[in-house]
Amino acid sequence: MIAIHDPVHGTIEVSPREIKLIDSRPFQRLRHIKQLGFAELAFPGATHTRYLHSLGAMHVASRIGERLLGDFELPDAEHQRLWQTLRLAVLFHDLGHPPMGHVSERVMPPLADLKLTEWDDSDRQATHEDYTIKLLVDSELTALIEQQVGDRGITGPRLAALVAGRTPPGDEGAFRVDGVDFLPLLSQVVSSELDADRMDYLQRDAYYCGVSYGHFDRSWLINNLRTVEWEGKYLMALQHKGVWAFENFLLARFHMFLAVYYHHTAICFDNLLLKFLASGEYALPADSDAYLQTDDVQVLTALRKSKDPWAQMVVTRRGYRLLVETHSFGKGPEDAALDVRLGEAGVEFFRVQSKGVLSKYFNKRQKVFPLLVVEPEVGRVQRIEDYTPLYRRFDDVVALSRVYCRPDQLQKARTYLCEDVAAGG
Repeated sequence: MIAIHDPVHGTIEVSPREIKLIDSRPFQRLRHIKQLGFAELAFPGATHTRYLHSLGAMHVASRIGERLLGDFELPDAEHQRLWQTLRLAVLFHDLGHPPMGHVSERVMPPLADLKLTEWDDSDRQATHEDYTIKLLVDSELTALIEQQVGDRGITGPRLAALVAGRTPPGDEGAFRVDGVDFLPLLSQVVSSELDADRMDYLQRDAYYCGVSYGHFDRSWLINNLRTVEWEGKYLMALQHKGVWAFENFLLARFHMFLAVYYHHTAICFDNLLLKFLASGEYALPADSDAYLQTDDVQVLTALRKSKDPWAQMVVTRRGYRLLVETHSFGKGPEDAALDVRLGEAGVEFFRVQSKGVLSKYFNKRQKVFPLLVVEPEVGRVQRIEDYTPLYRRFDDVVALSRVYCRPDQLQKARTYLCEDVAAGG
């Protein structure tokens, strides 16, 4: 085994076969994509990458996989196959992430251009998850996976299946062992309400940002995970004595959103980048090889070459300035009136409403595999949202409404607003 030293998890062990995959061009691309985009403008330490996060998430997935698969008496070869498949699926879960944060997804092509009709023939715009599937099933990485771990029954499409949470096309028995389909269980480790992705990025982001909000008891959570049968499927469950740690995990994510992910500086520069992208000067390609050329460095180069004023604001770090911030769940009459008054005063501004549903799985109750709570002493199993009232708090939308104005007009705008308030406007 080969040791990788990580400031969050300590030693991360990887096998020689995994190193070959880690050294591949698709995965190495993640070295040049920052985990938190423009957050480093507010938190200078937040320069960590998708590459490091993916290694950490794989490490966490290994621990979760050991705990959950330990509930079954599997032949050694099958246990190893499922565990290795899980590790690699989580390692590669962010392969398709675009440069400069999620805002770049706005210039992704139609899904049809990725030619993934066997996986999804929807008439919609592609997402970074679609690109992850594309790189796993149709890129240079596909053959490398076959070469390194194909003899263990692991393929690009099978890894993509765990990322997508669905059976790989034409391979319905991929995750069946002794009549048990392990796909629902393993896919929950990749993406769910309590997945390896979140368990890594919350603690990692908090560490590099220098804040304390993202801390929770990961060991206690993992130690209290179990596998239970629910409506004909084997799914992830949390023992009731671990629920308090899960509630702390939810609060950690809630506070990280407010303090870090929705920080006004990062949100401002996301919007400046979005305005540049709207010019049509830059778009993300559908071809796998061309997409592998995209990263933060490439986009920054495009910004530097552009004469677009929004691009130059990003490059020079001279963005618009925060004028007003309110907690809002929609554009109310008072916001519209403020916009009119600023326009009348000749202030150049834009409004950004940051909205996020902290528990996206709550509104997809019928479409996703649920996280369960088990009370073994009484033999009771139920959904997490039916067990703890705190969980329902996270069904709400977290929304911040902000007005940013041109920096040289900040004092003028503040003075105008103060005079307007004093006059009872």
